[in-house]
Amino acid sequence: MDLFAYSDLRKFCEQVFTEMGCPPEDAELASDVLLAADLRGVDSHGVARLIGYVRLWESDRINPTPDIRLVHETPSTGVVDGDSGLGLVVAPRAMEIVMEKARHVGSGWISIKNSNHFGIAGYHAMMALKEDMIGMAMTNASPLVAPTFSTDKLLGTNPIAVSIPAGEESPFVADFATTTAANGKLEILQRKEAEAPLGWVQTADGEVSTNANELKQGGALLPLGSDREHGSHKGYCLGSIVDIFSAVLSGANYGPWVPPFVSFLPLPDNPVGEGIGHFVGAMRIDAFRPAKEFKDHMDNWIRTFKNANTVNGQDKVYVPGEPEERMTQERMSSGIPLLPPVINDLKSIAEKFSLSF
Repeated sequence: MDLFAYSDLRKFCEQVFTEMGCPPEDAELASDVLLAADLRGVDSHGVARLIGYVRLWESDRINPTPDIRLVHETPSTGVVDGDSGLGLVVAPRAMEIVMEKARHVGSGWISIKNSNHFGIAGYHAMMALKEDMIGMAMTNASPLVAPTFSTDKLLGTNPIAVSIPAGEESPFVADFATTTAANGKLEILQRKEAEAPLGWVQTADGEVSTNANELKQGGALLPLGSDREHGSHKGYCLGSIVDIFSAVLSGANYGPWVPPFVSFLPLPDNPVGEGIGHFVGAMRIDAFRPAKEFKDHMDNWIRTFKNANTVNGQDKVYVPGEPEERMTQERMSSGIPLLPPVINDLKSIAEKFSLSF
């Protein structure tokens, strides 16, 4: 894999979003969110996704100049209409609203409709850290996941992210799909022409499979836990919660009606809502206890887990967010690795917009 400097990829993404018609500040924000995924090692949601956004824009499914607005609110809650904008822009704007609400009343919660794919959930949740707040972000996604005991694809990978500030230690950041593996990881395996581990996917008939292309043949992703004996019903529950908070609560599409990320698939018939849904929240630490006191105890909590005894052969116990932070430091220094198919996609985008890559 070739390595690319963060600054070069960032500049290229800004140019692409600008060519799509995004205002400069939105192009910068969307690029921030996209590259945050690559820096943190979530390669499936970084620049590899850029061509998908371009194709959605070409299909008139992304509005580059959305009127993002609150359409319902109370002092601590609200619904935001993303006006078919880039989720990479809509979600951070909504996160700013919830933090403003939290400043006034202790917490803020926004359910979002009429949006699109929003990148990594962790970016939006981590926005709250600078305000000494706990941040949360989740989103529903196109239906690729079969509930426990089913062959029907009714849920998305539906990630959840929670960020919690600490004092001297790095923040706790959990960011995970509610499936055994995110669809983007399958796409990476497809580019590498590699098999999927057991427990990631099932065939159209519900049989176990290691075929990374199984979804293209009518198969489905599996909820976190893989099967009932290993707790897939819990992953199914988590994915359902995300779907309800993000879409049933906001008026977005849910379940099998969520629009697909890929532009070549048709939109579902008889939609039950508007676009894709997200849910974001923020809670002020000092709404519960003094922030300094809390962060001191978070430092103690983190150090306790990092110093836990390990199983033979394991190097250490990691706190959620720690590997991603290390990856960010490494990739900012040495560069971001891109697979040849991703490089080819970026070159095709450059040619489309007469840009240099």
